[in-house]
Amino acid sequence: MDSRCRLCHGSEEHVSHIIAGCTNLAATEYTHRHNKVAGYIHWNICKAFGMEVCAKYYEHIPETITNIKNKDNEVTIMWDLPIITDRQINANRPDIVVHDKKNKTCQLIDISVPDDSNVQLKENEKIMKFKNLEIEISRMWNAKSCTIPVIVGALGTISKGAELHLNRIPGKSSIQEAQKITLLSTAHILRKVLN
Repeated sequence: MDSRCRLCHGSEEHVSHIIAGCTNLAATEYTHRHNKVAGYIHWNICKAFGMEVCAKYYEHIPETITNIKNKDNEVTIMWDLPIITDRQINANRPDIVVHDKKNKTCQLIDISVPDDSNVQLKENEKIMKFKNLEIEISRMWNAKSCTIPVIVGALGTISKGAELHLNRIPGKSSIQEAQKITLLSTAHILRKVLN
């Protein structure tokens, strides 16, 4: 029998490869899993600012731009949208941007579901990736900006600071719920490939 991956035929087929390393699954299954976690966080952010949302997070379909303006808040939430800057910045598309105009803050939230052995590496990579964008946003929008990485391993592994990062995001997103969403999606991928 051939031990190479039955989908990409490029690497050895093992659990780590199937759940986070196969090029044939990257554009579809891995993206779908990533978007489920990101959608859950977006749903909680919208709820935190008093926006009317679906009762269940998995029914929530994020809008590209959501403006919330009332007596308490003046917030723009952007979903998977490139930020136009004066200087050319290659990493200009975080998953979620929460621009609070009243408090002059901007949070760049980027989600990733890597192989469990790469969780800490991916967290550091996300923080460094958006550093130039943070500086440019602070200058353009006159807002204090920060990058918040939300990294959950494909089998549920999280870094030591994962809960602290998640607590900085508006809303009541739970790291346990993000892990559950990730694990269910990973199980779906394994069932689909191995059947």
